[in-house]
Amino acid sequence: MGMVTCMKTTVEISDALLEEAKLVARREGTTLRSLIEEGLRAVLARRETTVDYVLEDAAVGGRGLQFELQGASWEEIRAMAYGDRL
Repeated sequence: MGMVTCMKTTVEISDALLEEAKLVARREGTTLRSLIEEGLRAVLARRETTVDYVLEDAAVGGRGLQFELQGASWEEIRAMAYGDRL
């Protein structure tokens, strides 16, 4: 295993958030540092898996497939949609 190095830094957070974090750390029997590191790792992991682009909802508000097309194959639906333009 490689050697783990640590860097000391200063981060400004709100008093209320700091107090809440201290309470959670005490209740869980851990350190504030461990709690902060766990939270930062969770946020970074979530952002790695987050998709940057979300496809816009393009629903048209219809009531589903038209009656005459129920049970039709894709080829039949395509032929009806495109007609002579195929």
